Amino acid sequence: MAKKKSKLAKRAAELEAAVAGLFSGKPAAPAKKKKRKKSKKAKVVKAVKKTVKKAKKAVKKAVKKAKRKKK
Repeated sequence: MAKKKSKLAKRAAELEAAVAGLFSGKPAAPAKKKKRKKSKKAKVVKAVKKTVKKAKKAVKKAVKKAKRKKK
């Protein structure tokens, strides 16, 4: 994995780009904003809900079968 730049190094790079832009007449490209990663918890919750739903269905099916056998 690539080593993360320190905040100071990032800022220095931004300033360098801005200064270079001033001399060359080209505006410096705006820095990209950080995107927030989706939390893994949401994925886990979704998976758990799915399994619970399947389990519920299986139980219902078993109960139905048992009732039919009783008759």
